Amino acid sequence: QVQLVESGGDLVQPGGSLRLSCAASGSTFWYNMGWYRQAPGKQREWVAQITTGGTTSYADGVKGRFTISRDNSKNTEYLQMNSLKVDDTAVYYCNAEHRINYDIYWGQGTQVTVSS
Repeated sequence: QVQLVESGGDLVQPGGSLRLSCAASGSTFWYNMGWYRQAPGKQREWVAQITTGGTTSYADGVKGRFTISRDNSKNTEYLQMNSLKVDDTAVYYCNAEHRINYDIYWGQGTQVTVSS
């Protein structure tokens, strides 16, 4: 079992940047890692994924602005968010999906607010 803890959420102005972190309690070697977000009144949506092999993919709305990465030596994944927009305001959640047994774990979320 893996416990995930996000950090890095904050209030930022439009056009600004933030880096979110997601620290796992155990090894993330066998896990595909991802980020999701949920805005007020909306369903949770997928943002980005990074596989165990380092392949990345992004939702169309964040492509070119967000970068997902991972450091298995630190059992941590990151989401670098640049050129933030008001529409990026949401609670951001990280998740981990085991590539063999497909167990999924979620963090508790971190609030990102983009506002002037």
